[in-house]
Amino acid sequence: MLPLRQFACSWSCLLNSRAPCVKTLVHGDQRRLFNTSNSRMTIMPAWVIDRYGSNDVLRFTKNAGFPIINYPNEVVVQVHAAGLNPIDVSMRGGYGAATMAMKRDPLNINQSGSEFPLILGRDMSGVIMECGLDVAPAYFKEGDEVWAAIPPWKQGSLAEFVVLSANEVSKKPKCLSHIEAAAVPYVAATAWSALVNTGGLNKDNCAKKRILILGGSGGVGTFSIQMLKAWGAHVTVTCSQNAERLVRGLGVDHVVDYTAGPVEVPLRALEKFDLVLDNVGGDTESWALGLLKPWCGAKYVTLVTPFLRNTDRLGIADGMLQTGVTVASKALKIRAVVEEEFTFSQVPQAMLKIEKGHARGKTVVKISSGEDSSE
Repeated sequence: MLPLRQFACSWSCLLNSRAPCVKTLVHGDQRRLFNTSNSRMTIMPAWVIDRYGSNDVLRFTKNAGFPIINYPNEVVVQVHAAGLNPIDVSMRGGYGAATMAMKRDPLNINQSGSEFPLILGRDMSGVIMECGLDVAPAYFKEGDEVWAAIPPWKQGSLAEFVVLSANEVSKKPKCLSHIEAAAVPYVAATAWSALVNTGGLNKDNCAKKRILILGGSGGVGTFSIQMLKAWGAHVTVTCSQNAERLVRGLGVDHVVDYTAGPVEVPLRALEKFDLVLDNVGGDTESWALGLLKPWCGAKYVTLVTPFLRNTDRLGIADGMLQTGVTVASKALKIRAVVEEEFTFSQVPQAMLKIEKGHARGKTVVKISSGEDSSE
């Protein structure tokens, strides 16, 4: 999509005028009129949940609350594409609800359930619509294309607009479309946290190290492969036979097909590893530790342990979200691996796909412009 053009009138008319004011948002040859009277510019299309549960709790609404800037360092972003992750399925079911409630309301002022209606979605690529007073033009301005990994305690990206602090967004690489960009931020943050923060790897010490990725064809796996190969590591992955071409194309040195039999058998025949990154879980820990080099500081890092109880250890919060996105945009030339793209109306189908697992890259939702709010 083309960069956002100037609105026909300023956002201040929303706050300072009682008379209706119509603005035109232009993307290429598509136009959408925004009526910004106080009674109209308060809602937007979104997928929400009103309670925790299975996929049937997802509800589409055109009347979700329009995000507003509450702090001077915040920005409002129009979402062009949203990436889905396993944490979205977990949060839909209520995982981490108590922890997130404490983060949103540390003084316990609000009643239980005040987070509803809740918008899911942690990955986002879009265009800045409005900047708070403390957001310096040197960093961001209206019309900038940005991407972000949204913290799990905030309203998510399965909506037409989202509000974030400026330190949670980065400028989107021009070489990536919004669809491609929405596939990167959260897996970049996760991979960086696991391999760098926990695993102790970096571009200066990674050369010739032997790394094993269990479950290498998903979002985190495909990003990790590219980062490790850029740093000179020898990378072995486990995946199904039909994903081998994908991971080979990302530079993997050795592939083990987990559908051919007990995967630990061929892995034990290989030279020992400096680090094992586990995206699979289950009983892998019982045998994966035996694949590590002895007496040399080799590490086993699992991403299947409960996410919200490990945010401190894995660092997937505030600053780490920004760090992971920054390394993706500046330090590496990353290929975004998008397995399937869904429309905004197909969010329930996209969530079911994530729930089934066996990913070959990322699942991304293209957020439509919604209905004309002036009608």
